[in-house]
Amino acid sequence: MGIPFRRPRALVLGLCLALFGIGACGGPNFTGSVYRGRGYAFRVPTPPSTWKRIELDGEALAFEDTANEAMIAASGRCKVDGEDVPLRSLVQHLFLQFTEREVVTEEVVPFDGREALHTVVTAKLDGVPRQFDVWVLKKDGCVYDLYCIADPAGFSAAVGPFREFVKGFATVPADE
Repeated sequence: MGIPFRRPRALVLGLCLALFGIGACGGPNFTGSVYRGRGYAFRVPTPPSTWKRIELDGEALAFEDTANEAMIAASGRCKVDGEDVPLRSLVQHLFLQFTEREVVTEEVVPFDGREALHTVVTAKLDGVPRQFDVWVLKKDGCVYDLYCIADPAGFSAAVGPFREFVKGFATVPADE
């Protein structure tokens, strides 16, 4: 129904991946439930059947939630900006190119043996409204971003399965 999603989604997805600091080098891979990037690795639970894996340039494990017109991704980067930058600044940096940003929720939560910043934001990119559920974790010199991007009308339906996915996230040694 209704809102044409494909073109705005591609635009939002492309810019979000650039903003979320995902580089276009290296050879990340996903085998079973473990994703390995350059210098980091993490385990995630099996995604819901409505999530379809999508390939992206760069280092992110990404899915399209076809039932809820959402994009879900988990990414990492190491030895770049993790140690000296506060979590709030890392989250704010993700949204620099967006307009009409409104923080709905912001909370520090225990996550994978550390503290993470969980933030829900509404924002627009080129006039297209989106709602984001973002989790940013700093651990062992790396920064991990997990996020769900959805049309605000479908956000409630998309965020539940995404948060179950987040609950199952755990970093693992990169060299295992």
